[in-house]
Amino acid sequence: MMKQFKFNSRMAASVVLATTVASLISPAAVAATPLNFASYLAAVEAHSLELKAQNETVTSAKAGVGIAGIRPDPEFSIGASRETVKTGANRPVTWTPTVSMVIETGGKRDARLKAARSNVLLAEETVAGFRSELYATAAAAYTEACRTREVVARKEQTMTALSKVVDANGVRRKVGDVGGIELLQSRVERDQFQAELMQARSDADSAMLNLSPALGQPFETLFPDAQLSCDLTAFDAGSISKLLPQALLERNDVRIARATLDNLRDSASLVRANRSVDPTVSLGVSAARGYHDSVDANGDPVDGTPRSRALSLSLSIPIPLSRRDKGDIVQAEAGVTQAMLALRQAELKAETDVRTASVQLASAQQRLARYHDGVLVDAQKVVDGIRLSYFSGNASLLEWLAAQRSADDAYQGYLQARADVAIASTQLQLAIGQRPIL
Repeated sequence: MMKQFKFNSRMAASVVLATTVASLISPAAVAATPLNFASYLAAVEAHSLELKAQNETVTSAKAGVGIAGIRPDPEFSIGASRETVKTGANRPVTWTPTVSMVIETGGKRDARLKAARSNVLLAEETVAGFRSELYATAAAAYTEACRTREVVARKEQTMTALSKVVDANGVRRKVGDVGGIELLQSRVERDQFQAELMQARSDADSAMLNLSPALGQPFETLFPDAQLSCDLTAFDAGSISKLLPQALLERNDVRIARATLDNLRDSASLVRANRSVDPTVSLGVSAARGYHDSVDANGDPVDGTPRSRALSLSLSIPIPLSRRDKGDIVQAEAGVTQAMLALRQAELKAETDVRTASVQLASAQQRLARYHDGVLVDAQKVVDGIRLSYFSGNASLLEWLAAQRSADDAYQGYLQARADVAIASTQLQLAIGQRPIL
């Protein structure tokens, strides 16, 4: 169940001074295309350069499966021999071509494949974890862009009110209702506030620029003339008893820890399989052309040899003296133990993060409700009352300015509370392994 808080121009109209929101919205803003957070997040997933780089690790891991399935290559060797008896004719060459191949034992190939496949799952979970971090970054940037935009809108409204006071004091100065000092004071306040407005606009521009890094390209390239839709939706957390099981199943750091444990277990199995010895089988042929009877250099007769071919088969087995040391097994098992402890730690952290995020979201929602239901309305009533009293001569300029500053501070607190709700909502959704919705 989702509870919506509409933070748009209609609400702003109930808490701002004098002018209507319609007069403050430029024609370009009216014609702009609305962009909600879901569309922005989808664009981040599609265009993020960092995410594309991370996806290459999955491609590499999948290629490792094919590599793991490769069997040892056969080896071909050839030798030649010839007798060196000094006779009238050279003895023929005897050729001995041989093909040899290592026979894997102990299930090495199956163990390699299993380890490679679990490495693919680990790479996929690692990329999913990076994607969650990208979600958090994108949500924070989007929330800040909305907050700073509303800050500018509020300050522009206050600036309009201050300008009206200056104009009114100019008229009243001519008829003698106010003195020159009061007129100067109102001008000073307006000019000082103009500097604050310029800073707020700069902050809003910076926040909009901060939307680009997650996209991997300028924001205006993908979304020309887009206007952020800041009608944020508060996440209904529900009970902790339902959130914790979901976090243990779907949370990325837990899934990464679980995939790491599986991969290290498969790697340990591969280490054990690699300790088995692999015999080498060789198959060869020895071919001699033969030669006739002859006489050597001393005139002694030399018996001839008939043409012959011989087939040979040999088997060589290494003597595994080095296998007496079991350091590789100890190291592999130690890695598995560490991964088991890391998984338990990740589960404990997940439980803590879910509880913490749930408390923070509830607290932020309470603060927002307090601003929304009471503080803003009361602060605006005070400003309106003192403003009327000021123009009727029953209140001083300083009293009106103090009331206006208090109302502005309240509105800034309201905007910050709204941003805190959005951030806390994002953190809770990520803590339970859910794609954030704002």
